[in-house]
Amino acid sequence: MSTSRKTMTTSIAQATPDRVVVRGFDLADDLIGTTSAAEYFHVLLTGERPREVQVQLLDACIVALAEHGLVPSVQAARMTYASAPESLQGAVAAGILGCGSVILGASEATGKVLKDIVEEARATGADLESVAVEQVRRLRANGLQVPGVGHPLHRESDPRAGALLALAERLGARGDHTAALEAMVAAVPVVYGRALALNVSGAIPAVLLDVDFPLAAMKGVPLIGRTMSLVAHLLEEQSAPMGFGLAAAAESAVTHRPYDPVL
Repeated sequence: MSTSRKTMTTSIAQATPDRVVVRGFDLADDLIGTTSAAEYFHVLLTGERPREVQVQLLDACIVALAEHGLVPSVQAARMTYASAPESLQGAVAAGILGCGSVILGASEATGKVLKDIVEEARATGADLESVAVEQVRRLRANGLQVPGVGHPLHRESDPRAGALLALAERLGARGDHTAALEAMVAAVPVVYGRALALNVSGAIPAVLLDVDFPLAAMKGVPLIGRTMSLVAHLLEEQSAPMGFGLAAAAESAVTHRPYDPVL
């Protein structure tokens, strides 16, 4: 019987006693002091130094989604820290674990739809507008929401989305995915009979895909931004605690009813 094992490999980093190499770059000599966090994220993902336009848009997208008030991820982190102040990492993790298809995960879902629209238009020769209408119709027929549109607070316009699209315009970085996004937003009232505002999770994948950011890593962009914000909230929690107050507010906001075994 063969006992051979599949060789495990990595191309990301190797540490030795006197050197750390990351994607072929010497960490101490080539990266520290010369590379921003956004640039380094791109290097880690792709193994290549990004173009300036890629850095500016990636940086802007991380900033755009870092903070949005006392959202569920922040509340979860603060309440966890109140219960376990010795575990900063646990509180950060609690906030991040709540980030999914509704909160912070829609950028990835929108990116997949935009990629499908662009690829179908290229393959068939159809215009983006007609392809987007069919894509939105398919989503509706399958009982799926159109990602990247609608927001409970920014009902008319999401200022973050507008700022990112304007930045891409100034940088000359608008491409097929941004055009597909606009076609998708325009298709919503055609299919649903009412318009929904573009949100930041729609703008982020559009501008990043247009500068060749890897779709498979799209969810990481909001996660990095929100992690920074959570650390800031937990620092504030140390001097201005509200974790237990948030829990008490939730308790007082809920009406309790007698237990009924029939329900």
